[in-house]
Amino acid sequence: MVDRLGELIPEALIFHENTATTQEQNLKNITNWHNAQFDGDADLHVSIHFNAYMNTTSAMGTECLYVTQDDLASRVALAISNASGLINRGSKYRSDLWFLNKTNAPAILLEICFVDSTVDVEYYQKSFEAICQALADMVPGDAVAEKYVRAIGKCSWFGGPDDMGVSPSEGLALEAEGVNPENKPHLFLDESPPGTTGNARQLDPEANYLAMRWDYQQFSKKKLAGKQVARVLNPRTGKHVTAHPADWGPAAETGRCCDLSPGIMQRLSLQTDEEVEVIYPWSQ
Repeated sequence: MVDRLGELIPEALIFHENTATTQEQNLKNITNWHNAQFDGDADLHVSIHFNAYMNTTSAMGTECLYVTQDDLASRVALAISNASGLINRGSKYRSDLWFLNKTNAPAILLEICFVDSTVDVEYYQKSFEAICQALADMVPGDAVAEKYVRAIGKCSWFGGPDDMGVSPSEGLALEAEGVNPENKPHLFLDESPPGTTGNARQLDPEANYLAMRWDYQQFSKKKLAGKQVARVLNPRTGKHVTAHPADWGPAAETGRCCDLSPGIMQRLSLQTDEEVEVIYPWSQ
């Protein structure tokens, strides 16, 4: 990947550290090389890595680590995710990494994907050129695709009277901004199910709604609760529907990219943990 980026970004300098015999020397060699470039006056230092945790068939995702460059790290992770379909794990503050602390200019450390996730590796391999191009496109004009999000991954369902995974009083992340029975009655049952008070259980399971791990810096809650919809596609069948953002989730450790209404699951012939593609916003 580093070599391909060097081809796409003529002004970039690349470095492979292949001489050190200890981790400490490896880190020192890398940072010393970075700090010596452009007469010590570089604009940005970037280190490209691949993550690992444990062998899994679940999607894990991409992330970008930083100490001072939160906004840039968020946009880099978003660019990789949009180009590949890898789950966007976002920016991660790490004050304990040598590279991020020892360079003489701002630095970020990319964790492109998890090499021990079969899903991540598949997405990386089939989207290699798209990822490289997305990163290269950031250099001249910081041209990140900030206006949309694309996610490919496993799904499950949530909401409605039968969702015992939420408490009877549990609300929705976007309810204060307008995803509630008063402002969007088409997403809700006329009355709360007996013994419940929260909007999550009052969702109409036949309505088209979804939850994702939205980046509120990219899309505010107010925007998500507005009129724009997402497209949800079953790549196995080609069937697709539009859906309204309703909540934030599922938790990253589930390995899923979204939760859908039971009605969407049925209309798209989906089962829990089958793969879907979500694009938001979607213009019909």
